[in-house]
Amino acid sequence: MSKILTRLSLTLGPVLFNWPTDRWVDFYARIADEAPVDHVCIGEVVCSKRQPFRDNVTLDTVERLERGGKEVVHATLALPTTAREVRAINEVIEAGYLIEANDITTVQLLDGRPHIIGPFLNIYNEATLAKHVALGASRICLPAELPLESIRLIAAGTNVAEVFAFGRAPLALSARCYHARANGLPKDACQFVCERDADGMDVHTIDGRPFLAVNGVQTLGYVVTAATRQIADLREIGVVSLRLSPQSCDMVRVITIFRDFADGHTTQEEAAEALSALTLPGPLSDGYLRALPGAHLVDEVD
Repeated sequence: MSKILTRLSLTLGPVLFNWPTDRWVDFYARIADEAPVDHVCIGEVVCSKRQPFRDNVTLDTVERLERGGKEVVHATLALPTTAREVRAINEVIEAGYLIEANDITTVQLLDGRPHIIGPFLNIYNEATLAKHVALGASRICLPAELPLESIRLIAAGTNVAEVFAFGRAPLALSARCYHARANGLPKDACQFVCERDADGMDVHTIDGRPFLAVNGVQTLGYVVTAATRQIADLREIGVVSLRLSPQSCDMVRVITIFRDFADGHTTQEEAAEALSALTLPGPLSDGYLRALPGAHLVDEVD
């Protein structure tokens, strides 16, 4: 008897970058109306100073996404450092929204309520994943740098694992803001210079090669993760969802490419070609999933 494989769902992660409010609203309006995505995460994950610009539009955005048939998840700050930031997280929890926890502080505040885990928590083994399930996690996005074989061990039999499948990989967060410093500004008077870089600011080595991107206090990979060749394996080992992280390219097109490929309507080669045709901030890479350096490109041999 052949094995029946579960349909992979698609999760649109939160916008990590400081897009102008009008652009942010228009982005989610198009996702609501046109994108074949199952779960949509909204909320400020990187820097709490950005959130007030969206306070007046968030509720309408959530309602529009829900009318479009999307499950909306409220993503929380990944590095809360002040009592005010912790209180803000708790207010969102107490409002009764489905929460994506991106810091262990949020998990503690949830106190066993059903929730999602984002890719910023360090879940690198089966025991840690099982602990988070016991604490109420119903879906867990594993860290972006995990190789396929590690995902296989961690996800086996759990039915909760989500994998980072598209976008610049989130690698680290800092209490300091390099984005401001690189523009000659202190963090407390940053003038929101991160808004200038819709996909993050490229960082180069001494000899001029791009290898990272900076987004406020966040460090990401320069390359764009694209888990096209691994989707069949991910489904086979029990992964339940693929996470697509917003970039400034046509994300409706990205979501459609992954939906068609995951449903078997296109081939791996067709999906990779379609993604490559988009205006991306960097070349496509699947190095981490192949247990290679993260910058390894999809068309490079092992």
